[in-house]
Amino acid sequence: MINYVQHMSIAMKRLLTHRTVGITELREPAKVFDKAAGKPVAILKNNECIGYLVPADAVDGNEHQVVDRAQLDAMLQASAKEVQPVLDYLKDK
Repeated sequence: MINYVQHMSIAMKRLLTHRTVGITELREPAKVFDKAAGKPVAILKNNECIGYLVPADAVDGNEHQVVDRAQLDAMLQASAKEVQPVLDYLKDK
């Protein structure tokens, strides 16, 4: 059964999704995919996130496009606030 995490944190780490499953639930991956409803799912082992399961439906529709340097810079600036917590987390890894 997929659990819905209200506070989005387990073991003081921020999860990138509201849905979680225990590692033993991956014995039946079809059920996990069905209950995920096309959204990413955090995989927990001993209440610690060890990875993410991302159904194809969660990434479909994202078409690739060719952009020049100015367009890329503009996109990066627009998403800087959203990705900064991830960059800060990865900085000391």
